[in-house]
This record gives sequence, C-alpha cells and structure tokens, in this order.
Amino acid sequence: MAVQDAQADTTESGWLTRFVESAAFRNFITGLILVNAAMLGLETYDLPANVQAVLAVADRVVIGVFVVELILKLIAWRVRFFRSGWNWFDLIVVTLSLMPAAGPFTVLRALRVLRLFRLFSVVPEMRKVVEALMKAIPGMGAIMMVLGLIFYVSAVMASKLFSGTHPEFFDDLGASAFTLFQIMTLESWSMGVARPVIAEHPMAWLFFVGFIVLTSFAVLNLFIAVIVDSLQSKHFAEEDAREKAAHDERAEMLAEVKAMREEMTELRRALSSDKPSS
Repeated sequence: MAVQDAQADTTESGWLTRFVESAAFRNFITGLILVNAAMLGLETYDLPANVQAVLAVADRVVIGVFVVELILKLIAWRVRFFRSGWNWFDLIVVTLSLMPAAGPFTVLRALRVLRLFRLFSVVPEMRKVVEALMKAIPGMGAIMMVLGLIFYVSAVMASKLFSGTHPEFFDDLGASAFTLFQIMTLESWSMGVARPVIAEHPMAWLFFVGFIVLTSFAVLNLFIAVIVDSLQSKHFAEEDAREKAAHDERAEMLAEVKAMREEMTELRRALSSDKPSS
C-alpha cells in the first residue's frame, strides 16, 4: 500500500513538473508579467477612482497568480527549488510584493515594480545575458579599481590646479570627482567645464584630453570587452555542452547497434548449430 502511494505521488509530481516546465506555462507567466508592467505604468497617471480600484484588484489577482506559481514549483521541484538562484530571486520579489504598502512599509509600494525583473528568470534569452553579466563581475571589479585610482589621482590634481579659479567645479575632492565624472560621460564637458578652465589655464587642455582618453576611450571600453568576452564564453560553453550531449548520444547509439550486431551474430550461430546435419 505504501509503495502504491509513493508511486502515485511520484506520478503526480512528474505531471506537475512537466506542467510548470512547459512552454505554455512559461509563456502565460511572461504575458502576465508584461500585463502587470502596463498596469504599474498606468498607476503613475492621475486616473479616475474607479479605474484605480480596478487596477488595485487586478494587481492583487496578479500577485495571487505569482504565489500559486511558486507553490506549484515548490511542490513539483521540492528541494531542487532552492538550488536555483533564480527561484530565490522570484521568491524574494513576490514576498516583497506581499508586504503591506502602508505605515513603515510605504517605501515597499515603489519596490513593487521590481517584480518586472522576473522576466529575467522566465525568459531564457534574458537569463543568459544576466548570467553572463554576473560572470563578468570579477573582471569588471578589477577595471573599477583601475578607474577608481585614476579618478582619485585626477580629482586631487584637478583640485590642486583649478580650485583657486573655479571652486564651483574643483573646490574639494568630492566636487572634483563629480566634475570629472561629468567629463568622463562627455556631457557638456567642453563648453560647460573645459573651456572656462582653459580660459584661465591655457595648458589645462592636456589634463582634460588625457583624462578623457584614459577613462572614456580606454578604461570604459574595457567594460565592454569583458562583457562581450563573458557572453562569448557562455555561448561557447553552451555549444560545447550541446556537442558533448550529441557525441554521447551518438556513442550510445553506436553501442546499441554493436550490441544488436553481436546478438544477431549469436542468433545466426545458434540457428546454424540447430540445423540437422545432412
């Protein structure tokens, strides 16, 4: 009796696992997230009270569906559910959505929009991009250290050189760093910052051009290089995994064909030995 119950439980779990992993279920959740995104966008407008009430009810329904989704996955995958970082991400986002958006938790009302990030875990293509970005973080951290050192040295130099004539830009370390960040992004750096400084310090163009070449054209492009390398590495790893799976499948098929040939050979020998001699 216990064996039958276990078999029935395994069958039910297998059906539920196929359901939550099916493309139809994934597409339904994806569509619901997109609908929820439109609803959250509409809430930013000054809408009539009846429309706001409908959106509030619809938002609760969407959260309810997300909760049911997580429960189904917990039942289907059990312990395996907690082995995936994406499942933890979904659980945290949905839990934040369930927190009351009143009193000390008012700020959580703005965090409801974070549930749209669940598209990262639902859409495989987006998930690959995020995983590649996460893999690139160590390399990006080293680049950030290099960029931070360049910023610190440049901010101190700029404060020493230009604070006397342009304190609004380079009065102290913080002001200089913020101004240099504006220059690095190439936002109004020439007319807004560089030219007024060069008017007082004719050789200041050497500092600004050198800083832009080092940061905007060199170090920042290293970020792109690291991310592209991470994406390519993930792509090649997936290709290698698919090739290995295909190779293993071919090897298994060859082994089965070889076994069939051996069986046919033994069968022929058995038939030959069973024939009466003339």
